[in-house]
Amino acid sequence: MDSTILLQSDFKGIDLLKRGKVRDVYEVDDWLLIVASDRMSAFDVVMDDPIPDKGKILTSISLFWFKELEQVVENHLVSSDPAEYPEPCQPYTGQLAGRSMLVKRATPLPVECIVRGYLSGSGWQEYLSKGSVCGIALSDGLEESEKLPEPIFTPSTKAQDGEHDENITFDRAVEILGKETAEQVRKISLMIYEFGRDLAGEKGIIVADTKFEFGRIDDRLILIDEVLTPDSSRFWPMDAYRPGGPQKSFDKQFLRDYLIDIKWPKKPPPPKLPPEVINKTREKYLEAMERLTGHRLD
Repeated sequence: MDSTILLQSDFKGIDLLKRGKVRDVYEVDDWLLIVASDRMSAFDVVMDDPIPDKGKILTSISLFWFKELEQVVENHLVSSDPAEYPEPCQPYTGQLAGRSMLVKRATPLPVECIVRGYLSGSGWQEYLSKGSVCGIALSDGLEESEKLPEPIFTPSTKAQDGEHDENITFDRAVEILGKETAEQVRKISLMIYEFGRDLAGEKGIIVADTKFEFGRIDDRLILIDEVLTPDSSRFWPMDAYRPGGPQKSFDKQFLRDYLIDIKWPKKPPPPKLPPEVINKTREKYLEAMERLTGHRLD
């Protein structure tokens, strides 16, 4: 299994633009090359132990959704076939296969676009203390993991490395993005969520909430980064759904729960992950991919 792991890419002759929690981004000619590593983050801290094949799983799921969502919104994908990448990439086709995308350059918006269809995570915690989520008042008496009457748009700021994203109100998003752009991303985010929720539902998965990122090319707003993956979403098995508490999941919640159980303080250094936690996390991501896309890893 170790041969499948890419903890950090290092491609000589290609300019590294940035290294995120999971993705390494390079500049290649007029494009960007996004490489999904097997790094795993939780509570905004990157674990020392990777999850084998995670980058390939995330890439496969994003490619599936980019194609499905073409009728809803333009995205940044140019190609996912390393044979079609510019010449500087050709020595690395083996490492790039299955875990990379050549994409259009876009200027990212400084706000993360979150849609919640169910009350969970930070939304549930805010509801308990304020009766609202990101300034949106909700009715009294809702339970943890309960389905909301309709999906809500709950944006957040983009934190610098090592810091936490901060949930914000829509009015604050308007201040950051301008009214027209804020309303546009809210509308598109809700459309994508509802499309993804319905399609995933046909495959037995509840999309409880998810995060989108958008960028601009000239005056065009496009979908960038990843979309509807276990890293950016809460995926719950429909047949096990029971409101009133935490849910079984196909995402990183299993890892989060383990870290909470061992009372890790949610700051560096990360703890050593036992093999069973690594393997179980990988299995959950794989099941999400196989259910959604119908594909298996080669």
